Order: sequence, then structure tokens, then C-alpha cells
Amino acid sequence: MQLSEILRPDAVKVVGNVSSKKRLFQDLGEIVASTYGLDATTAFNALQDRESLGPTGVGHGIALPHARIKGLDKVIGAFVRIEKPLDFDAVDRQPVDLVFALFAPDGAGVDHLKALALVSRTMRDADVCAKLRANEDPVALHSILTEWEATRAA
Repeated sequence: MQLSEILRPDAVKVVGNVSSKKRLFQDLGEIVASTYGLDATTAFNALQDRESLGPTGVGHGIALPHARIKGLDKVIGAFVRIEKPLDFDAVDRQPVDLVFALFAPDGAGVDHLKALALVSRTMRDADVCAKLRANEDPVALHSILTEWEATRAA
């Protein structure tokens, strides 16, 4: 599994300001609706339900919200870079500016975990995060995220 299989270029966005975690989840729902045809409300509700189990802010300004959705046939992703970091109840209490959301089929146990591990490894790379924070072009952001694997394998 590779990030290029999970994340389409048009599912990468830069937003100036997000007023709340709820608004961010609405934005993510709208992104996956327009990019993958997933129902925006279903995506929003799934993220809200998962977040109620515990915050998905993993620290260092990064959040990895994820959810399982019935009827989805493969793991899909959306990435948002927020220009004004958002309070996200992250484990280190730092605001979040890099958000990679994953949506997986309801019964995709291993694939969901593999995708989450791949995204987590990518987002733990300090160089990747620095490049993501230094760019405002969604095409460049997508390239940074998807080319990470190629540079790691070389």
C-alpha cells in the first residue's frame, strides 16, 4: 500500500483558518465528498464518532483523524494544511496545522491499520513536516506526501 493509492491530488487542501474541530471535520467531509463521492455527512459523523473515543491529535502539530465507513470499498485519505493552527486536544496540547484523515471500509481491519501506520510513519518524518509547512500549493503538498516513500526506498 502506498500513499499515492490512498490520497488523490484533489483531496489535498490548504485552508487559512478553521474555527473548530467540528468545522474541520465538516471540511474533511466535503473534501472526500467532492473527491471520492463519499457522503459528506456520513464522513463527518464517522470522524465525530471516532473522535469521541479519544482525540486523534498525535502531537507536534499533527492530527490523524480516521474512521470506518460502511459501503466504502477501499481506504481513502484527505490532507489539510491549516495556516492558523487549531486547538485539537492533541496529546502534547499543541495546536494542529497538519491533518491527514483516513476513511476505511467497515471491515478493512488490516488495510485500515496498514494505512494508518503508513500515514503515521510519513507524518513522523520531521523533514516531510517541515516541507509541508513551507508550502501552500496543494500540488506540491501532494507530491511531498506521495514521494516520501520513493525517497525512503532509494
